[in-house]
Amino acid sequence: MTGQSFDPLSLLSLTERQRLMQAVRTGASRRDVLALLGAIGIGAGFGGSLIGAATTAHAQTPKKGGKIRVAGFGTSTADTLDPAKQSYSTDYCRCSMFYNGLVDLDATLTPQMSLAESMTSDKATVWTIKLRKGVQFHDGKEFKAEDVVFSLQRHLDPATGSRARALAAQMKEIVATGTHEVTVTLTGPNADFPVVLGTHHFLIAPAGTTDFSKGIGTGPYKCKEFTPGVRSIAVRNENYWKQGGGPYVDEIEFFGIPDVGARVNALMAGDVQLVGNVNPASARLILARNDLAIMETKSGNYTDLVMRLDQPPGNNADFVLGMKLLMNRNVIRRNVFQNYAEVANDQPIPPMNRYHAKDIPQRPFDPEKAKFHMNKAGAIGSTIPVVTSVAATGSVEMGLLLQQAAQAIGVKIELRQVPADGYWSNYWMKVPVGYGNINPRPSADVLFSLFFASTAAWNESGWKNEKFDQLLLAARAETDGAKRKQMYTDMQVMVHESSGIGIPVFISGLDAHSAKLKGLTPMGTGSLMGYAFAEHVWLDA
Repeated sequence: MTGQSFDPLSLLSLTERQRLMQAVRTGASRRDVLALLGAIGIGAGFGGSLIGAATTAHAQTPKKGGKIRVAGFGTSTADTLDPAKQSYSTDYCRCSMFYNGLVDLDATLTPQMSLAESMTSDKATVWTIKLRKGVQFHDGKEFKAEDVVFSLQRHLDPATGSRARALAAQMKEIVATGTHEVTVTLTGPNADFPVVLGTHHFLIAPAGTTDFSKGIGTGPYKCKEFTPGVRSIAVRNENYWKQGGGPYVDEIEFFGIPDVGARVNALMAGDVQLVGNVNPASARLILARNDLAIMETKSGNYTDLVMRLDQPPGNNADFVLGMKLLMNRNVIRRNVFQNYAEVANDQPIPPMNRYHAKDIPQRPFDPEKAKFHMNKAGAIGSTIPVVTSVAATGSVEMGLLLQQAAQAIGVKIELRQVPADGYWSNYWMKVPVGYGNINPRPSADVLFSLFFASTAAWNESGWKNEKFDQLLLAARAETDGAKRKQMYTDMQVMVHESSGIGIPVFISGLDAHSAKLKGLTPMGTGSLMGYAFAEHVWLDA
């Protein structure tokens, strides 16, 4: 949407939009396109509007040149250009500028070859990866198999401190079997291994790299300047190996503005051309301007109530269940997110995912039942500190609603709002009760491996379930789709019933930008085009 105008394409799913744009690009007749739209239940009247919008979008020709300033929604002195150590959206955006992975995930979360030319496997266990030739790193070094071996093996070394070590643990052996070929042997079969390699942490750096602050990669931009917690300046890689596309912008200055009001003010003043993660109230202000626009991304992003199970009060199951029953999900969806969200059910797999367990009974807002469990936990009449921060989207408002609901049953919640700066390193997963915010992940296996496996570095509530861990490995190896879906359903039931997190809604991502900034398309992997906006955006002067 631009100004107060409405973009008909926003009503289509990512798959439907992709099919429509493909039809327009290939010159399909109006009759054929209307037939395509009719097949998904769209009548001829509205179909005409969709065709017009798609044609207009297709007619826009990217232009090279110009500089933009972009404000992300978090920053700290822990910002990094080391792909293995990425923790925040700020890191993901920067590393996507400077590095490439072996595969990219498209709008439908399907892996597409990038630095890899092909990937084949023997029973989904031994993977042969043929690499693209003629690719150079920013320093002129040729991209070869040794770089892939180095970049992947780093995750297995505890000294690296990889945030994806739990994912990488399945790689038993990584060897160069040619100058441009790598063979990876897994501990067990994983049909989704290409999807794993499409996650942010498995970007490729030159073999032997020890100083990652220079951002030397094969990516669309080179790092001109980087100061953690302050800013980065990226300049276009004129020798970028991809042909026929971006990057288009000459220079991108990227920095974080944790406060959403300050981000929006910077956009409205023209100080920046793109900001990530605006709230619905700000969206209304932005849509009142004809020179600004909003991009909504429906995905698996969620802000969750995190109760540590390894310390009181979260080590009491009745307390945990009572807190979950005090979350009024419909009110959170309507009041906190202005309906830019979907009601969730304390399970992390969103409705858009093919493995979403839709038949788990919805946990209701039930103060009386919550009171029963809180009484069993000895929490009635007690004071429960809960940490919130604007860094965890919507947590301040959600905390207030939780406080009001708890007060009505005799439980006092003491809200402690802390600054966004340093929240993730100083408070997240370190306080007994607080909030997290989890970015979308491309597959159920990746999400469960990163956040719910007993050994996961980001196991927010310290939840450990041996049966869950066993099912995680079994589902990864299962090639029968129906059996695999049942396994993921069983795992979601376990998380729903016994983990220490409460997920009230899945939040749509709202990014705001100058109407002159083109090329932005929603991506299911997260806001700001799955944090990879840099390669695709261009300025229409």
